[in-house]
Amino acid sequence: MQFCSTRNKNIKITGKQAIIQGLSEDGGLFVPTSQVIQLDYHHYLNSSYQTLAKAVLKVFFDDYSDEQLDHCVTHAYDTRFDTSEITPLKQLNNGYLLELFHGPTSAFKDVALSILPQLLQVAYQSVQSDDTICILTATSGDTGKAALAGFKDVPHTAIKVFYPQDGVSDIQKLQMQTSLGDNVSVTAIEGNFDDCQRLVKQAYQDASVKDVCHHVILSSANSINIGRLVPQIVYYFKAYINMVNRKQIKDGDPVNFVVPTGNFGDILAGYYAKLMGCPIRHLICASNSNNVLTDFLSTGTYSVKRPFYTTMSPSMDILVSSNLERLLFIVSQGDDELVKQCMSDLTTKGSYTVSDTLLSSIKETFIGYYTDETQCQQTIHDCYKQNHYVLDPHTAVAYHAMLQYQAVSGDKTPCIVLSTASPYKFAKDTIHAITNKEVKSAFIAMERLHSLSGMPIPPGLAALPDMPVRFTQSISKEDGIKNVIEFIQEYAHD
Repeated sequence: MQFCSTRNKNIKITGKQAIIQGLSEDGGLFVPTSQVIQLDYHHYLNSSYQTLAKAVLKVFFDDYSDEQLDHCVTHAYDTRFDTSEITPLKQLNNGYLLELFHGPTSAFKDVALSILPQLLQVAYQSVQSDDTICILTATSGDTGKAALAGFKDVPHTAIKVFYPQDGVSDIQKLQMQTSLGDNVSVTAIEGNFDDCQRLVKQAYQDASVKDVCHHVILSSANSINIGRLVPQIVYYFKAYINMVNRKQIKDGDPVNFVVPTGNFGDILAGYYAKLMGCPIRHLICASNSNNVLTDFLSTGTYSVKRPFYTTMSPSMDILVSSNLERLLFIVSQGDDELVKQCMSDLTTKGSYTVSDTLLSSIKETFIGYYTDETQCQQTIHDCYKQNHYVLDPHTAVAYHAMLQYQAVSGDKTPCIVLSTASPYKFAKDTIHAITNKEVKSAFIAMERLHSLSGMPIPPGLAALPDMPVRFTQSISKEDGIKNVIEFIQEYAHD
């Protein structure tokens, strides 16, 4: 299978090249050039997560040998996850929760960022290069630490993470600031996530950056990298298989997935799962107060000319949802000129509008709801009181979206909510929602949450108070490219 740019179908490369490169030089995202092959999930009803992962990856990355994929999967999904299920499924009164936070940094990003370094290493060995892959990554909270942990001391790689100075939780910030590894670097940006993401994309096309890339290859660990996106398809199939095996649904019956979404990557993985044959009826796109996607799915107009809110679900505090570009490409049957024009309009005018026909095609699968801060707090509170289960704020946004959808639609199709992070990463907000009492220290909040819930504190989070802070740099967004150049120059050579 080959991959092309969403903005120019004539740019075609292999899977390994797409993973190394991350983002196309024209600013587009890499997508498969051919129709995605169906995966007969019946062959995997009794398989492990690892076996299913190899099957999904093989559909997209057929330039990897079976032995290479086996190596990648085996080294990714091991004892770093605290359950052999990797992504366990739990039932609550109104639906199901797919717990995606059992990896080393307690967020769903671990599922993909445990295997991306493996895929990248194999691809690197295939090109027989002595270049250093410099990975530029923007984070709204969870990607940063998961990427730093995944690429820590990986040979021939260096990683630089940019995060919004005041746009992540205390725990998320400390996770990044205390990261280990000789090849990692972390910098705060005085701005929001969109500023961080814009910087990473700009660096790919900036002439002054290209001038210093001597034996340096730029790449990304964000979901703009197809190697980050594809591994997330696996847990949609796995959740469905679990439902069938537990006789919670009959084989072939449809399900809905409810996804807390900022950058549209996780929910797009669900769309690929549907295209591959997973019986998904609807993908419910759950936003917080930054409800740009809700409005787009309702009106067909995507506009960033709106207030930006800093919320208790910071990983969703995003106005420019990068992976929506891939959806436009797929649904328009590969109309790269349309995608290019939409992205140009977004940059120059702050908005674009798709045709009624295109919007209708999108609405066949996607439905948008949003949850404000008060509703998010109330959902965390009510779920704990009713189920003695603690939702993190991002999962609460999705859980509330599920309740809205069920009430409005009357649809009895089982709903699976993607639970994307441990509540301990947002302990202060979670405790406040449950008890209506504010706690100033994140670690005291974690202890109180433990006393209330009985849930074990993840080891990686419990160890944070004793870890030295390594990275405290904060820069203006205007100094971003200069900072990128300085990072690259550490690894460039003639």
